[in-house]
Amino acid sequence: MPRYSKGAQKTVKQAMHKRKKGTLKSGSGKKVTSRKQAIAIGLSEARKKGKKVPAETS
Repeated sequence: MPRYSKGAQKTVKQAMHKRKKGTLKSGSGKKVTSRKQAIAIGLSEARKKGKKVPAETS
């Protein structure tokens, strides 16, 4: 099981909260309603901030 840092978990939690509130936007500017997409956005933001997140798999 991959390990995520506390900072990465916090970033994903914030993204999930924004999705539930209805203010999370995707790269194209559309509103995010999918739970999986919100998690992906949170992990992407955590990677950009330099948090400990496992590498993306394609």
